Amino acid sequence: MTRAILVTGGSGQLGTELQRCVWPQGYEVIAIDVADLDLTDIAAITAKVAAGHDGRAWAAVINGAAYTAVDKAENDLVTAWAVNAMAPAAFGAACAKANIPLVQVSTDYVFAGDKQGAWEVTDPVAPLGVYGASKLGGELAVRTSGVRHAIVRTAWVVSAHGNNFVKTMLRVGAERETLSVVDDQRGSPSSAADLAQVLMTITLRLVEDEAAPTGTFHFSNAGETSWAGFAAEIFSQSGVRGGPTANVTPITTDQYPTLAQRPANSLLSHAAIGAAYGIQPRPWQDALGDILDELIGAQK
Repeated sequence: MTRAILVTGGSGQLGTELQRCVWPQGYEVIAIDVADLDLTDIAAITAKVAAGHDGRAWAAVINGAAYTAVDKAENDLVTAWAVNAMAPAAFGAACAKANIPLVQVSTDYVFAGDKQGAWEVTDPVAPLGVYGASKLGGELAVRTSGVRHAIVRTAWVVSAHGNNFVKTMLRVGAERETLSVVDDQRGSPSSAADLAQVLMTITLRLVEDEAAPTGTFHFSNAGETSWAGFAAEIFSQSGVRGGPTANVTPITTDQYPTLAQRPANSLLSHAAIGAAYGIQPRPWQDALGDILDELIGAQK
């Protein structure tokens, strides 16, 4: 008897890694993307969840899809809210009706970024822009839908796939000797592969154990850095693998203006996920090494 897990955002960094996870025997991941399901179509979402897979109900839904173009969202409010808030609302209602758990992926952008130290899951939220506000709307929709759920906030997601900071640095570093990178925004990178493993762990617990912990959790890799520090480590590790290297010049956020305001502090506390699920993230430098092994090759 195969249990099917519906995963949205199938071609994204997280969706790709969820498909690469080694799920236990008897589980099957059905990953879909925008071509398969329009997340602005509430009726389509409702029907997709209700239909199940191969005549049987879904075991769970992992909603990893999102409108993630942070700057574009500032001028595309309706679409951002449709995808990031109304779609989770529809998934929440439909999963509650089907009596199946929902795992919703969220973001550090729900916070203002003005705290010293890591953000706890209970800290007050105050998003600075449309992206963060719409993702918070999705959280609230899931919480009030009555569905058994886990909301997992993450930050600075990177992998060997898609568009992300690591791949951008390697590309630009191959073209220029020196790069200017923001040094006054701090946080911890999150490996999409590590995040996928965590989501798999949580999803399996929710499916198999009615008493599994629910609520809101944070996951990123362990440690703290700035974007400039992250870039410097990328080039350091790239260099020993024979990949691109570049010098990093630290700059301030004011020197690199963007349409949407970014949180100055995106560091997420792992206390809640550690207490509930025993998850202890590995250092971000180690996770970066695995990504560079895939992109460049092992150390020479």
